[in-house]
Amino acid sequence: MGRLFVVNLEGRIYSCKHCRTHVALCEDVISKAFQCRHGKAYLFSKVVNVTVGEKEERLMLTGMHTVADIFCVGCGSMVGWKYETAHEKNQKYKEGKSVLERFKLAGPDGSGYWSQEVHVGGSDADDA
Repeated sequence: MGRLFVVNLEGRIYSCKHCRTHVALCEDVISKAFQCRHGKAYLFSKVVNVTVGEKEERLMLTGMHTVADIFCVGCGSMVGWKYETAHEKNQKYKEGKSVLERFKLAGPDGSGYWSQEVHVGGSDADDA
């Protein structure tokens, strides 16, 4: 196996809550209106230090999408998903973008986010 290189970001960052590996910059947040099983999720234009899993078709609240789960390179925990293909014309802006589940991240101030309730609805979520 090859050597693992981890990108260290500068500025206000989101990191994996388990191992603190940097995954995204605050300035790369496109939307904070997404939902997942654990509550809030954010759409990012760019993420780092993740590996991409197998592509699969998922029916989301906004229609059918081809997505792949993304995993932290530091500890292997699943931190979100990447949109590969949006089948609805009005959802094409998501292609190539990644969603990180807020529950699985440490915020820019180093704090974690633990949702007390599961939210359903809003923008995209897990299976509809």
